[in-house]
Amino acid sequence: MPDNQEKPVVLVTGADLAPQALQILAQFDVVFAGKQPTEDDLVALCERYKPVAIIVRYGKVNARIMDAAERLRVISKHGSGIDVIDQDAAAKRGIAVRAAVGANAAAVAEHAWALIFACAKSVTQLDSRMRNGHWDKATHKSMELDGRTLGLVGLGAIGRRVASAGIAFGMSVIAFDPFAKEAPAGVTLVGLDELYANSDVVSLHCPLTSENRRMLNSDTFSLFKRGAILVNTARGGLIDEPALIKALSDGQLRSAGLDSFDVEPMTSPHPFQSVPNLVLSPHIGGVSDAAYVNMGKGAAVNVVAVIDEQIQTAT
Repeated sequence: MPDNQEKPVVLVTGADLAPQALQILAQFDVVFAGKQPTEDDLVALCERYKPVAIIVRYGKVNARIMDAAERLRVISKHGSGIDVIDQDAAAKRGIAVRAAVGANAAAVAEHAWALIFACAKSVTQLDSRMRNGHWDKATHKSMELDGRTLGLVGLGAIGRRVASAGIAFGMSVIAFDPFAKEAPAGVTLVGLDELYANSDVVSLHCPLTSENRRMLNSDTFSLFKRGAILVNTARGGLIDEPALIKALSDGQLRSAGLDSFDVEPMTSPHPFQSVPNLVLSPHIGGVSDAAYVNMGKGAAVNVVAVIDEQIQTAT
C-alpha cells in the first residue's frame, strides 16, 4: 500500500478480527500482522503503513515499535491486560493506551472455574489413568468445595463473577483488592496474608505490575493452608514458577491450574510438563466465541473514540 493511502491504518497484531469489529473500523484500512508477529515484524509494518492505531492481540508493544509508527495515536488492547504495552513509553510519546475492560470477563471466569474443578476433582489425571487401563474408584478422593473457602486476589469484573459462582457452590468467599472500596454481598475483604492462610482455593484475578511480580514465591507459599489449590487465569509473572513446582511436589499445594506463564508461548520442554498435579492451558481463558467478538468490538470502539476525540480537539 502506498504512503499516500486514503484511509488511516489500524495495525492488528494478529491474523484476524471479529467481523463486528471490522464494521466499527470501516473508516480505516486494517492491516493484520499475522499469527504471533515478532518485534521486527511489527517495526517493519509500522514503518511501511504508518498506523494511527495498533490493536494488540498477540505479543508486546514497546518503545521501538512506537517510534516506528510516527502517526500512532492509540494502542488498544484486544482484552484487558495492558501489561504487554509499555505504558510509560506511550505516555512520554502522547499515545493513548486503552483496554477492552470486561469484554472477556465471563469467558475468563468460566475458565477459572474449569481449572478449579479440574484440580479439585483430578479430572485430567483420572482421564489419563483410565486411558491407561486403571480404575481408581477404591483409592481416589476428590476435594468437595461445598463449605470450603475461596480466596480471590483481585475483585474486578472477572473476580466478581468467580465469587458469585463460589457462593452458589456453597463456599465462603474472601478477597483481597487494594482498590475495592466495598465487596459484593457474600464476599469479605481481607488482608493478603490472611487470604493465603485461610483459603482452600486461591484464584488470581489481578493485573501484573512491577510491584507484584512473583508475589507468589517460596515465602508466600509457606503461608498457604496445606493442601490448597492455586489457579491463575491472570498473568504468569505473578508466580515464581520454580517455587510453585516445589510447593506442588512437597504437598504444600494439592494442585494448581495455570492459564498463563512467565514466558509465552511456554517453552518446551518445560519443568511444568512433568508435574502430575498441575493442569495447564495455553492462555485461552479469554478466548471464547462471545469474548472474541466482545474484545474485538471493545478494542475497535476504543480506537474510534480516541481518534475522534483527537480530531475534535484539533478542530
